[in-house]
Amino acid sequence: MSSSVSSQHDQVLVEENSFARILTLNRPKQLNALSFLMISRLLELFLAYEEDPNVKLVILKGKGRAFCAGGDVVAVVHDIWAGGWRAGANFFMKEFSLNYLMATYSKPQVSILNGIVMGGGNGVSMHGRFRVATENSVFAMPETALGLFPDVGASYFLSRLPGFFGEYVGLTGARLDGAEMLACGLATHFVPSAKLPMVEAALCDADSSDPVIISSIIDQYCEKPSLKEQTVYNRLDVIDRCFSQRTVEEILSALYMPPKTKICEPMLTQEREVVDQRDGWIFATIQTLKKASPTSLKISLRSIRVGRVQGVGACLAREYRMVCHVMRGEFSKDFFEGCRAILLDKDKNPKWEPSKLEHIADTTIDRYFSKVKDEDWEDLKPPTRSKFNLPPYVIAKL
Repeated sequence: MSSSVSSQHDQVLVEENSFARILTLNRPKQLNALSFLMISRLLELFLAYEEDPNVKLVILKGKGRAFCAGGDVVAVVHDIWAGGWRAGANFFMKEFSLNYLMATYSKPQVSILNGIVMGGGNGVSMHGRFRVATENSVFAMPETALGLFPDVGASYFLSRLPGFFGEYVGLTGARLDGAEMLACGLATHFVPSAKLPMVEAALCDADSSDPVIISSIIDQYCEKPSLKEQTVYNRLDVIDRCFSQRTVEEILSALYMPPKTKICEPMLTQEREVVDQRDGWIFATIQTLKKASPTSLKISLRSIRVGRVQGVGACLAREYRMVCHVMRGEFSKDFFEGCRAILLDKDKNPKWEPSKLEHIADTTIDRYFSKVKDEDWEDLKPPTRSKFNLPPYVIAKL
């Protein structure tokens, strides 16, 4: 037990500094991938700090070149192999509870995203009030390549990006830099990494939980970054035209076709190839979608669309149902195959089953959104929150 507690504390470093608490994710060799111990420790600390009147804000950052590269999926898979799907469900229950607490936190959370922030790393940052990007930031939700789907409340925050940019990011796993994160709203501020120590010092001296004051402090060190010439953010017109389509199949058809071509019109294979290769970005996007798990693409698109009309709590509860179905492997074992091919054997050649989009019926996708048929299974039960103690920007998420 003492060894477990020590490991838990080593993986999340705590610094008490005036009115702030600085938490550092400390698994740099694993790119700060979230272990069950880390998630449990963060949940414990955030709950304690909310009740402590001496704590005005929480700063979260990562040690090394990553903020957090995601949940420790390899450990989850090994736990499932050893103890059954419930072992995986327990991990996600705890993780999603932490995500919900952060999304509804009554005090400002400032996440310093100075490096890689992917998957579960977005779950412990995007829900917080302030997300500070730098020139080193790299954002992605790469789950469809693993046979999973954008979880950790991603159906909430991706669906609220401009136009249909969230569908694009969620389905393709596209990587965004700090300037792109700021442009689309994933980041609230952009600060050069050289100025981060000054930002932290100023925040620690702030005797306030007022978001306006906290934001103004960060603003003093901000710069407005320039989008690179080939930024995907300049393709929003194409993204909106294509990723607004109703199904994944229609999204692919739209990508193949020039803007003036009606999607219902047939297109010869050789004509598609001409359109396909004329634009390098479109070609790469199509190839990425073709390599992803067909099942993952379909449940991901449905999830983000449903997320547009749900609050953050409902999104996380639904995603918990979905991830439990994925862990059970009842409808598809793509998650385990994706982890084998990408993370374990690393042959990068997953054998998806079903292998084609057209082989997956809508009724199969419906099952991922239903309750798990297991008498001992329960829906997600996140920490109880009182609306009377929450600021307006938090209540709006509910």
